[in-house]
Amino acid sequence: MTTTVSASKQDVTACILCSRNCGLSVEIEDNQFKKIKGDDQHPFSQGYICQKAARLQHYQKHADRLTTPLKRQPDGSFQEISWDQAIQEIADQLVHIRDTFGGTAFASVGGGGQGNHLGAAYGRQLLYAMKSFYAYNSLAQEKTGDFWVNGRLFGSQACHTTEDVEYADYVLFIGTNPFQAHGIPNARDTLKHIKKDPNRTMVVFDPRVTETAKQADIHVQLKPGTDAYLMSAMIAIMLRENLYDQDFIQKHTHGFEDVKRAFLAIPIEEYIHKADVSVAQIYQIVRDFSKAKRGCVRIDLGIQHTLNTTLNGYLEKLLYLLTGHFGKQGTNNLHTMFIPILTNTDERNPKYRRTVHHKMFPISGFFPPNILPDEILKAGDKRIRAVFVDSCNPLLTYPDTTAYEQAFKALDLLVVVDVAMTETARFADYILPARSQFEKWEFTGFNLEFPKNGFHLRHPLFTAQGDSLPEAEIYTRLLEAMKVIPQQFPILSKIAEKDSAKTAYLPYFGALAASFAKNKKLIPFAASIVYRTLGKTLPNDAAATALLLPLCMQYASQHYHAVKQAGYEGNRLNLGVKLFQAILQQRSGVVLSQHDYADVWSLIAYKDKKIRLAIPEMFLELAQLKQKNLTLTDDYPFILLAGERRSYNANQIYRDPAWRKVDAEGRLKINPEDASQFSIETGQSLRCVSEHGEISVVVEVDEGMRKGVVSLPHGYGLRYRGGEPIGPELNRLTSTQHCDPLSKTPYHKYVPVRLERLDVSVIAD
Repeated sequence: MTTTVSASKQDVTACILCSRNCGLSVEIEDNQFKKIKGDDQHPFSQGYICQKAARLQHYQKHADRLTTPLKRQPDGSFQEISWDQAIQEIADQLVHIRDTFGGTAFASVGGGGQGNHLGAAYGRQLLYAMKSFYAYNSLAQEKTGDFWVNGRLFGSQACHTTEDVEYADYVLFIGTNPFQAHGIPNARDTLKHIKKDPNRTMVVFDPRVTETAKQADIHVQLKPGTDAYLMSAMIAIMLRENLYDQDFIQKHTHGFEDVKRAFLAIPIEEYIHKADVSVAQIYQIVRDFSKAKRGCVRIDLGIQHTLNTTLNGYLEKLLYLLTGHFGKQGTNNLHTMFIPILTNTDERNPKYRRTVHHKMFPISGFFPPNILPDEILKAGDKRIRAVFVDSCNPLLTYPDTTAYEQAFKALDLLVVVDVAMTETARFADYILPARSQFEKWEFTGFNLEFPKNGFHLRHPLFTAQGDSLPEAEIYTRLLEAMKVIPQQFPILSKIAEKDSAKTAYLPYFGALAASFAKNKKLIPFAASIVYRTLGKTLPNDAAATALLLPLCMQYASQHYHAVKQAGYEGNRLNLGVKLFQAILQQRSGVVLSQHDYADVWSLIAYKDKKIRLAIPEMFLELAQLKQKNLTLTDDYPFILLAGERRSYNANQIYRDPAWRKVDAEGRLKINPEDASQFSIETGQSLRCVSEHGEISVVVEVDEGMRKGVVSLPHGYGLRYRGGEPIGPELNRLTSTQHCDPLSKTPYHKYVPVRLERLDVSVIAD
């Protein structure tokens, strides 16, 4: 018998494990990854990757992959069903729920999560079909406090900041560990370059001695939860010592006198002592940062998931705005947005509706996961009754697993669209199998660079497994079955077949506009209409990418000179088409636009292009800092930093625990003196108890931890192949109530806990 061995081939794609989306050069054999390394041709990462990307085969092939639609049976088991049955039954139930209970009865959760970005545009349409505005996702769990502050400062929550760490000569890393979390270009190489350059300074503010802190010139090991005290003291020092950039402030901002009045009342030394760090050192850092030619601030979840979340976002921005470290190379900047991820939903606008129970307003169009269980369980007749979960695993990744289990059991309908049988999928009424990110057209959605911004459209690498479908097809079929769009558009399809780039697709988009003029109800479903018509004319089954064409046209019109400066030839009619063609053809990604640093001012949404420094709500929170008590109780004497990023944890798309070379248990890191209280050693177990729940943890004694502070990683607790949880289920410890009062962002980096000894023998490494 002859065995056929498929030949290997080379291709390029991108990593899907963090926002950097580094380019990958891959060798493929037997429809699987054989080798993975960095792609030297990628215009941004240029060959750089970290160790996590090299293990993407563990995402592509594992025992929890979904291959056919599943329906829950009365006994709790799942039965395979056809796509036709699944789509029709789900559509019928959705229409019934919408028509009986109204739009407040439906919510989408996730969508665009875990690197699945292209499908989000199609999934969003389901909200319009259900007449709902409830979109819950991970961005709203992590970043909406920051988005809200941006809206006040820059005039729109869609304005988003970036930083030029790689060009800065003085960098403040506050609540971030880019060595593990990345978030900056080629993080480990960039950190190494800063460390080696005697003319550059790296300052890290972190309660732990992180990998980044070990490379820093200065490590400020502050107490958890004191970031707002320390940053407000730093701003007060700037103001008292006249270290601010008066020319910058006068030219580019409003409200400075209000800021000055609020911060001059700060008791500087008292607040620095609250952080338990050196007063003299903080004064020196402020002076040096203020006087630096190119100063830069990089933050992350360390200050976005702790006490005073929204205030922290305001303070870190004032650090660079008051010193004029904005709008030039090596500082902080705004950037263009090719994919319209964010919208501006200012709560002062009465047209933006609030949730029924919490009366929560959307930020950037999103609602925070912290409130969702209550909106299902406590909103009475107006409660959420149906939920679509897409590329997301809220039972493990959102606060209070127990509350989510209770809430999801109470739903009339729970549908999960995912690649894998997740913990959330096991609660679903229907499970719809999506293709993996390497079996379909996809793109890297976090294009956050300035002045040069880029985009990477990922081509399919593999034949799809089983009967899975891309999200574009899943949601378009649902819309058709719900009868919100027709199954055929004969006129549009006919024009699309004849139209081409030679005419800049003007006949097609003219006909599309005419269709929308006749029936305005079709406008929210433009993505699926373009997918069904123009998409069919694209080569290599690239129909799902058709929605990028109008986005390219819009981007090229909005940033015409910057797109031209990036090297694209064309005029105002066809430049967007040229950009779209390049995106389709360049497998390693493209540079979208090349701005000048002076262009950053054009990205501010206020008409006068000036920043509003004064935010009254933040002044109120600033004044309330004096009354806050950070004293821990005897019942919960430790602070848990929940969600540490380590070498072998990722965004839950790695389900098979075999991918981890080290730290299989997701150990709890603890200071040696604290460990000695329990006579505990590395490898032994403790019980970690919060006011909300408890879990067992394996200990790792770590001299880099502050006394009284412990840390656990995210990405564990998965039940691979339906087995027992592997590693800590962090959100058994967290509460939906423990969150920022404005944004409802969880305080994951400040969870009071106690530790209890267990009589467990040492676990071998």
